[in-house]
Amino acid sequence: MNTKLLRPILAILILITIGVRAHWNESIREFTSADVITYHEDSSKPDNKVIETTTPNTDVEFKRVARAYGIPSRIVKDFSVAQNGYYIIAGVYGDRKNADKFANKLKPKGLNPFIITHPVSKLNYVSLAQFENWKQAINSCSNEMNGKYNSEVWIMNIQGSSSAKTNSKAVLEKKASKENNLNTSREFIQAAKENKIAARIVPRFKGLKNGYYIVAGVFGDVQNVKSFQKKLSRRTLDSKVATNPDTGLNYVYLKESKDWKEAINTCASNLNGKYTDKLWIMNVFDPNEVEATEELEPSESYGKAVSESLSNVNQSNYNSLDSPGVLKKGSNFFNNDKLLKKADSYFNKMWYAEAADLYEQVLEQDPNNQSFKIIEKAGDSHYYNTNMERAYYWYDKLYMNYKDEMSAENIFKYAHSSKGTGKYARAKRLMRLYDREMKKGNTRALENLSRATPNEIVLDNILSTEETVNIANLAINSKYSDFSPMFYNDDEMVFSSAMDSSFFNTRRYKWNNQPYLDLYVAKINKESQEVKDAIKFSKKINTKYHEASVSFSPDNQTMYFTRNNYGKKLKRDKNGNNNLKIYMSRKIDGEWTEGEELPFNSDDFSTGHPALSADGKQLYFVSDMPGSIGMTDIFVVDVLGDGQFSAPRNLGPEINTERKEMFPFINEKKLYFSSDGHVGLGGLDIYEVAFDDEVGFLEVRNAGKPINSKKDDFSYIVDEETQKGFFASNRRGGKGDDDIYSFQKLLPEENNENAIAGVVTDVITGDVMPEALVLLLDENNIKLKEVVTGEDGSFVFEDLESNTKYSIKTVKDAYFEDEQTVITKENELVQTEVSLKKLKELIAIEDGIKKLKIEMIFFDFDRFYIRKDAANELDRLVEVMNEYKTMVIKIESHTDSRGKKAYNKYLSDKRAKSTRDYLISQGISPDRIQSAIGYGEERLLNECDGTVRCSAAKHQLNRRSEFIIVNM
Repeated sequence: MNTKLLRPILAILILITIGVRAHWNESIREFTSADVITYHEDSSKPDNKVIETTTPNTDVEFKRVARAYGIPSRIVKDFSVAQNGYYIIAGVYGDRKNADKFANKLKPKGLNPFIITHPVSKLNYVSLAQFENWKQAINSCSNEMNGKYNSEVWIMNIQGSSSAKTNSKAVLEKKASKENNLNTSREFIQAAKENKIAARIVPRFKGLKNGYYIVAGVFGDVQNVKSFQKKLSRRTLDSKVATNPDTGLNYVYLKESKDWKEAINTCASNLNGKYTDKLWIMNVFDPNEVEATEELEPSESYGKAVSESLSNVNQSNYNSLDSPGVLKKGSNFFNNDKLLKKADSYFNKMWYAEAADLYEQVLEQDPNNQSFKIIEKAGDSHYYNTNMERAYYWYDKLYMNYKDEMSAENIFKYAHSSKGTGKYARAKRLMRLYDREMKKGNTRALENLSRATPNEIVLDNILSTEETVNIANLAINSKYSDFSPMFYNDDEMVFSSAMDSSFFNTRRYKWNNQPYLDLYVAKINKESQEVKDAIKFSKKINTKYHEASVSFSPDNQTMYFTRNNYGKKLKRDKNGNNNLKIYMSRKIDGEWTEGEELPFNSDDFSTGHPALSADGKQLYFVSDMPGSIGMTDIFVVDVLGDGQFSAPRNLGPEINTERKEMFPFINEKKLYFSSDGHVGLGGLDIYEVAFDDEVGFLEVRNAGKPINSKKDDFSYIVDEETQKGFFASNRRGGKGDDDIYSFQKLLPEENNENAIAGVVTDVITGDVMPEALVLLLDENNIKLKEVVTGEDGSFVFEDLESNTKYSIKTVKDAYFEDEQTVITKENELVQTEVSLKKLKELIAIEDGIKKLKIEMIFFDFDRFYIRKDAANELDRLVEVMNEYKTMVIKIESHTDSRGKKAYNKYLSDKRAKSTRDYLISQGISPDRIQSAIGYGEERLLNECDGTVRCSAAKHQLNRRSEFIIVNM
């Protein structure tokens, strides 16, 4: 088999499947790298040699010969940013960052790739070489770039480019024009400041021409836009709306102008007195704006052209292909058998976090070989690990490609992942399908149904109502799972957590790659609902496996909890599963005894999530024991005393469904539990059901928003008198995998005004912070109000606009500034929490050397520019140096071991100087930086010295800058 012919054919097939789109929201930046071809104002020296446009006969000959060699080709007219010629293209990307990454991967192969960005489509073409003669280009492709590159390539012939005729004078004129525009922008900003008008320069706002726009409001919700425009029309003001396609924000502007002076005068006069509210000016300014006389062909046409060229290739050249894009066994391109077997092994062991990662790799490496089973398992792995975004992505692929093969179980998971990503309309349609197929007993044929079901009506009611509840994320939450809170004593809470307290050799639970769970106890502040000072509960109870979900008797002398079924090691049932069991412990002389198994446990099924009734006479729990209606049901037993219990009773079909019911909690008035079988918003939802002594349990009711979200919400506990309590959720904005939230339902009389309230605390100690300055800023960073916190660290801003975004900025001596965004609601008090960190905590002594301990300043491979994440950390360093005015530091920069030692030393020195220059640009005096020196690979942090194989992450640990304190 001729592999040289196979590769270009494979390239064509891959090009057909690749979809790329331009990334319009690139920031204004100068391209200084010598391997980048950019717009006309490129400061590189122009080439006075003009390449003549090829003739039609030449074009025909070029395409004919390229086709004969099996090399895809394309002629592009007026690609204005590149010279005429023949370019060997290895990849096309919509995102410039992806193009840069691909180009960097090619350099170690001895190649010199460069990137051409089209000014209209913004597509980034990674080229390996440019030739004036098409014969040279085809010859270079056929000999695989002298053996340096054996993957697929194609040839782009650029004709009619004006850049070939650009002389030095034109370049200078274009550069001068750009500088004039930049100067104009500076004058505009200065004038806006003098007139106290908020202003902002926005690069390349798609849909808006360069100019100055008088903006009256910015909204995320289209309904709010319409409401605002109606208000403006009542004032006889005309308005227009521009939507940023990248952020989805809608800008309502009242006037546009080409002249910044006119725009400022318009704002200063409040539109001649017609508009008295706040206005600001958005300057849409693209210094690289160029016009192309002819756009690139649409991707559909391109795909067709490539398909036509494929049809002319001799069939014998691709006999190794079973079907388009799928390689036969034995191919060395996409051999994923080992990876797939490992993924299946993890999946069968229920190590879903690791399985999901491997399935993603398999599907990414061979996008054309996506079978039903692989896609299904990729979706299931994410689903069982509650990553609903990725689960939805793969179930959606399954639906698009294998609709008729999907089972009712597939449909159910697809529906729930749809809800978990906020796609409620799609979820309703899918649940219709699921209900229909379950009734028919037919899990294959899928058809669209249009009539609304009772379940959809319930869902619509849940979505249209929202409880008045204040919710706050607790300070005790870790980056791991924290859940199952339970009241203990009068002012304490016991909860389950996977927080890592050992730091070294932490045991991991392979289901979700989290450490094993233990029980912790913490103090509750009954006023603020904050919980702090968490410590491990009891050495007699916590083991090396899972402990979770605890419940206490009314006198707090007996406890029930969940644990893995194990003796000297984990016990497994006949299917290889390790089940859960409920254990009981008693407090004797102030100490908890060893846990004892309850008599209704079994090695063959799980029991867990115990919940005692308020009088301690009944124990509710969750199990999948025989007699269960669904995957897990809620059962109850009578507590008879002396370790004796009645036979378990299923709570019945009014409570339990064919899916999962979990985490029961019961008090004097209601039973609360979580379920994914009742109608809900997505994942597990929290439900409540009142009970009557004579009738029994009444109607199950969804707890509604904001207690429930489109993610998992569970382990809800509440004090019915105060309506204060806690629950767990993996919703967005949390600190870890699952977080515990406090909540308080507001009384009707408290719900009259919009306000933001909070408490400022020390992030380490949790102590409240009196006399901290808290500023309220609007969206344009303009200060509206300021308060000083009281003795209890609290603050409040009242009389605010509803559904409005504000910033809360907190300042306190010897602490880092804190700034966070808060959005008000409709007639609600919004709670926010501010935790400040001391500046001096960044000063540490290591091996006798005093250092500034900020997070590592990392650099991209072979680069020395300051990344955004590095800039954020350097800003913290600036704050410390501003606090300690006499501090003098020296900067040491290091690289990894890849590349030549001399070059690495040069690169690290550039990084050190780049770091120093950034600090100086932020106001640090140069004489406070004693030195900035690069040490190359001389001081590695690990074993990656080039003699062993290391991952990219390990190499990155060595690419860093450190800050030594010379003088305080």
